[in-house]
Amino acid sequence: MGRGLVGISHAKEKLRRTISPRNGSISATTNDVPKGHFAVYVGETYRRFVVPISYLNHPLFQDLLHWAEEEFGYNHPMGGITIPCSEDYFISLISLLKSS
Repeated sequence: MGRGLVGISHAKEKLRRTISPRNGSISATTNDVPKGHFAVYVGETYRRFVVPISYLNHPLFQDLLHWAEEEFGYNHPMGGITIPCSEDYFISLISLLKSS
């Protein structure tokens, strides 16, 4: 019975190493979003921001989402939500949301 547990432990560690972003087998950009957050892409260079899900309830952020829907529909070129505004505007909005 002890031998079986060692085998399971070894298999778990091997699987963990296989799917680890450090090995390069899975892109770190898809796994580095903490629980309760999501990624958005902003501006002409599609700069990536990770923001809390709670921002989805804020009316100003909802306005941005409606704008993104009008601009891109539901087909976002970056695979995440693409916001069609400048980085400066988005940073200002995020600062405002953090302070409220």
